[in-house]
Parts: sequence; C-alpha cells; structure tokens
Amino acid sequence: MKKFLPILLLAFVSLFIFSCDKDDDNNNFVDNDTVGTAFDITPTFTRTDDNLYQYSDAFNSPLVQSDVVLIYLQTGLTNNNSPIWRLLPYTFFTNNNVAVDYSFDFSKFDIGINVNSTLNLTTNPTYYTNKRFRVVILPANTGKNGAKSANAKNAATPVDYNDYYSVIKYYNIDESKIKTRN
Repeated sequence: MKKFLPILLLAFVSLFIFSCDKDDDNNNFVDNDTVGTAFDITPTFTRTDDNLYQYSDAFNSPLVQSDVVLIYLQTGLTNNNSPIWRLLPYTFFTNNNVAVDYSFDFSKFDIGINVNSTLNLTTNPTYYTNKRFRVVILPANTGKNGAKSANAKNAATPVDYNDYYSVIKYYNIDESKIKTRN
C-alpha cells in the first residue's frame, strides 16, 4: 500500500499539470468584432424633395450588435494633399450663410446619409454630387487590438472622434488598406 500511494499521488498531480496547459497559440480563431475597419464611398444621392437628398447602402454582412459606425465627409485637402475629414453630422455654410446639413444613421444592416438645407439642392447639386465619405466601423470593445486599450496611462484620455486621424490611430486602422466601395 505504501508503494501504491506515491504512484496515485503522482497521477493526481499530473492531471493538474496537463489541465493547466495554456497552449492557446495554435488556435486559428479570428476575432472579427474587435478590429476597426473603414471604406470609402462616393454615393449617388436620391432626391426626396428639393431640400433633401438621401443615400442608403447595406453592409455586406450584418455588424455585431454593439459595433459603432462613424461617417466622415472629405471637405478638402491640406497643402500636402492629405484629405480633410469632418465627422457627421456636419454643417457647411454657403457664401450667403445658408446651412447645408450632412447627417447619417446606421443599423447593424445598413447606413443612411442625408443632405438637407433650406437652399434648393436640386438647383445646387455641388452640395451632394462627387462627395467622398469615409465609413468607419468601430468595435464597442477595443480588446487587444486597440492601440491604447492596454495602456493604463492613456486609458484615461478618450479618443477624439471628431479627429479622424486620432480615431484610426487608436483603432489601428491601416489607411493603405481602405478601399472605395461601389
């Protein structure tokens, strides 16, 4: 019996050694809900009336329920030809001080962009034609892919969503991989 007890103890301990194996690196799991993505669109707006033009587009696949969508309008270029992005909603004031409002909404299935004004947009198509928008889809939880999520010092400093470049840096979005969606 004395020789059997050490063998039984060794078997019992080895059970815990193998059950604590943390060899999780060999999993081919892709975590799609913690990566920010973006794409460009140059939409063709549909006339609702002379003061409202709308665009809607469905996502290729539904978003995770907790994802967030931000849409930026390119309003110009800097001196070195970098785009200037404005977060929607955005109000542009014409030379006559008339407001042209750009806004959006989204669901887990689609986005909608609206251009409205007291100005007759039908006779002023420059406010809704050839406009470039950047759609940015962000996870509600940055997980390990958020640049500052694991850094306690920077965790107290929230990302400025009005600053497009701050957003892509925070969510590790590679601008070279952003494509224009038809």
